[in-house]
Amino acid sequence: MSFQAYLDNIKAKTGTSAEDFKKLAAKKGFMHGGILKKEVKAGQVVAWLKQDFDLGRGHAMAIYALLKGSKA
Repeated sequence: MSFQAYLDNIKAKTGTSAEDFKKLAAKKGFMHGGILKKEVKAGQVVAWLKQDFDLGRGHAMAIYALLKGSKA
């Protein structure tokens, strides 16, 4: 599955776009200057996304990569 397919599936499931996740992560204090803070670990992001959006690990890790700036 491509990275974009992950994002499309996440939006279909949650109604939340990649940009929305960036804004939500910033509100949670995970972001600084548009990038994930270095001290924020993948497990924290995965736990948040599982609790608030019922995302599995694979989809949550796609959002983590997006927040980290690894993917566009």
